Amino acid sequence: MKIACIGAGYVGGPTMAMVALKCPEIEVVVVDINEERIKAWNSDKLPIYEPGLFEVVKECRGRNLFFSTDTKKHVGEADIVFVSVNTPTKTHGIGAGKAADLTYWEGAARLIASVSTSSKIVVEKSTVPVKTAEAIGKVLKRNCQDPNVQFEILSNPEFLAEGTAMEDLRHPDRVLVGGADTESGRKAIETLVSVYAHWIPRERILTANLWSAELAKLTANAFLAQRISSINAISALCEATGADVQQVAHAIGTDSRIGSKFLNASVGFGGSCFQKDILNLCYVCESVGLKEVAEYWYQVVSMNDFQKQRFVERVISAMFNTVSQKKIAIYGFAFKKDTGDTRETPAIDVCKGLIRDGAKVCVYDPEVTPEQIFRDLSAPKFEWDRPNYSRSHSHMLENVQVVSDSAAAAEGAHAICILTEWDEFKSYNYQALYDKMTKPAFIFDGRNILDHAKLREIGFIVYALGKPLDPFLVKGY
Repeated sequence: MKIACIGAGYVGGPTMAMVALKCPEIEVVVVDINEERIKAWNSDKLPIYEPGLFEVVKECRGRNLFFSTDTKKHVGEADIVFVSVNTPTKTHGIGAGKAADLTYWEGAARLIASVSTSSKIVVEKSTVPVKTAEAIGKVLKRNCQDPNVQFEILSNPEFLAEGTAMEDLRHPDRVLVGGADTESGRKAIETLVSVYAHWIPRERILTANLWSAELAKLTANAFLAQRISSINAISALCEATGADVQQVAHAIGTDSRIGSKFLNASVGFGGSCFQKDILNLCYVCESVGLKEVAEYWYQVVSMNDFQKQRFVERVISAMFNTVSQKKIAIYGFAFKKDTGDTRETPAIDVCKGLIRDGAKVCVYDPEVTPEQIFRDLSAPKFEWDRPNYSRSHSHMLENVQVVSDSAAAAEGAHAICILTEWDEFKSYNYQALYDKMTKPAFIFDGRNILDHAKLREIGFIVYALGKPLDPFLVKGY
């Protein structure tokens, strides 16, 4: 059996590496038109950072795992074609800012159709709006020259969390495969299930119809994001009343019906899927006339925007209502720890908010490159998800500096903002950092990962999200 995957990003790369590792008899090829990215996959410095990924790639690469730009050859030869191309939010036209842009998906479908001389199973791996399979089916059928070639479309959404993707692939909660309820559809489902069954117990492999599988992915992300927005809403209330959001979260998290996951108050959620999938869900709801349902889910995104804005306002008001010309150290730019991914990271909006008020931000992140940071801070909204975006020029921004160590970021700074929960931030010598900073020295902990009592002993004025306010920050009027 031969498997090809179109798209060598955060989903395609790790997923195919795990398939190759667990199914040594299957040839797995990841194809992408971006030559730089393929070159990186074939090197010792992979294009994405994911704990445990390099070891798996190294073991399989050249044996039964290959990375290539020869899309036509490998897609043509494959029995199963996974498609994990970007599905960005539309930036203009009907549904702008909500609907998914299927340009890249359609391009992939046309490619598959044009090179296919044998029947294939086409697997949706990227998050796609409900009913995509129907549209893709039409493109495949109309563009294939050979009347004997049949395409079966399956939906196999990924449920990976960045930072733990390899573990999620090794021991998933579930694998979901959706297909048509026809004889050939059921056969295709069984073919894909047999690949996963190499290492995943059958009871964890769920099958569904196509639309249910597509919708399950959007709904899962919407529910997870909704939990974050819910606890973040409560964090604002905690600050206003003197409650402690971590104590509240712990108390409700021990209720087995609620559970403790995704109840960490933070500066906001980020990542490539949450916002995009919720907006997509809203668009689907609006399209079928469910305005109230769409409005309900919009609030999850609105609350996330409010939380980021609230953080910026808290920084500015704490620093005597002016950050103009003040150096502010930003610790962490990735949207969460253990990944170099910056898509929709809250750090973008926080930095932009501070820069708008005249601050000079100095960013340190252990895994994000300076080019990426400059690019993110100068790109328009939703543009990050386009393939040519990675090749666009990064603009040097006059009020942004990126440094390669935390001490340099803190040197002469008025404040440190913790925006990603990297473990290394917990072990710094904050006394040494305090000595280098301009006084009064502030720490704004947007992830609640530091020892706030200890920081106050050193002399810092500390703002911790959703915690009783430092007396210094309480307005006396």
